[in-house]
Amino acid sequence: MSHAVNDTTDLYAQAGDETPDKVYLTQGSDWDDIVNEQSERSDETIVVNFGPHHPSTHGVLRLILELDGETVVSLRPGVGFLHTGIEKNMEYRTWTQGVTYITRANYVASIFNEAAYCLGVEKLLRIEVPERAQIMRVMVMEVNRIASHLIAVGTGGLELGASSVAEVGLREREICLEFLQAVTGLRMNNAYIRPGGVAVDMPEDGLDRLRELVARMDKYLPELASFCNENPVFRARTVNVGMLDLSTAMALGVTGPSLRGCGYPWDLRKTQPYSGYENYEFDVPTWDNPDCYGRFRIRLEEMNQSVRILRQVITKLEATAGQPVMVADPHIKWPAQLALGPDGQGNSNEHIKHIMGESMEALIHHFKAVTEGFKVPAGQIYTAVEAPGGELGMHLVSDGGTRPFRAHLRDPGFNHMQVLPALTEGGQLADVVPCVASIDPVMGGVDR
Repeated sequence: MSHAVNDTTDLYAQAGDETPDKVYLTQGSDWDDIVNEQSERSDETIVVNFGPHHPSTHGVLRLILELDGETVVSLRPGVGFLHTGIEKNMEYRTWTQGVTYITRANYVASIFNEAAYCLGVEKLLRIEVPERAQIMRVMVMEVNRIASHLIAVGTGGLELGASSVAEVGLREREICLEFLQAVTGLRMNNAYIRPGGVAVDMPEDGLDRLRELVARMDKYLPELASFCNENPVFRARTVNVGMLDLSTAMALGVTGPSLRGCGYPWDLRKTQPYSGYENYEFDVPTWDNPDCYGRFRIRLEEMNQSVRILRQVITKLEATAGQPVMVADPHIKWPAQLALGPDGQGNSNEHIKHIMGESMEALIHHFKAVTEGFKVPAGQIYTAVEAPGGELGMHLVSDGGTRPFRAHLRDPGFNHMQVLPALTEGGQLADVVPCVASIDPVMGGVDR
């Protein structure tokens, strides 16, 4: 059992932090002892490090809480524990290789990172993506949106003690990941959306799998709602907790479900359409009470709207069967369609036969396209997509070379970190957990 210590060594202090007059260490079982000692000392407040490793935090997030009893006096987020240098690494890779880096930012909704990045590259190149590729982008994004929201809803329920919500959420997310694996070859970090289109076309049984996915979501998504929507314990922990009025949300750059929870129907798929979203019918759900419960309910309804979009995707894919999924420009597209080889990956056997035994020119082209990449005209661009957490933006700068001069991601989770004090200060310590869960930060995207 840990206990209070009499020195002033703060294990989590950063350079410049004020030196405390006393430090308490606890693992939870001796919390009452620390509360009693702090009460006897008559300290006005106590500072608690919540995280970075704690079962009720979203990933490695550190929250520095100043408490007056159980009341939160102030909250400061501490981020950066998952920083991996993704954006800097992209400056040393070709434009196509950059996809494999950016997809690893928000790893729960990785396909949206790819979409924002590739849309930016394509605008700099001034190229149009084939219709079937646009449809397939919408398909994988909406399946990924469902998977991401299932994590947000499931882990949010788990952190409130509703383990059944997490079990159902993870079970259905597994179905989404299996579909993405069948289409892209990978469960996560897919690198499926590429500049100019997508990596591969649908597999032979792809449409059947998509129909099965839609039917399953229709059947089991209401199960999540039945666990929580009218559950008195769940409502008590979330209704009128973490209130966020519209003016505060706008001032702090809030987007996504957290903004729509304030009653403002801002969704980039409607307001600034991309990838052909203007050709789909769906609604933008909002909520009239800007609390944790409303943000939870919006995610539930957004999953239903994603299923609605996927039904339309099925019809569009049937109508475009056999059409290309990548631009025709040989300098931009990958030299060959990927296929399942003897080692489980790689190019098609026909392509390997062609470049290794039939055409030296084809071999040279393959080598240059893969190792050197294509040049992108000098300029800069900002593109944004409606990710599960909100506006996911990509700022790209090109100096006319074969790799980005600068790549910067606007992850909504990073912007939402600054909202946490407004959501929690003045409330109870127990309310911090549902407040963090309601904005659904993914630390891979926050820290990058």
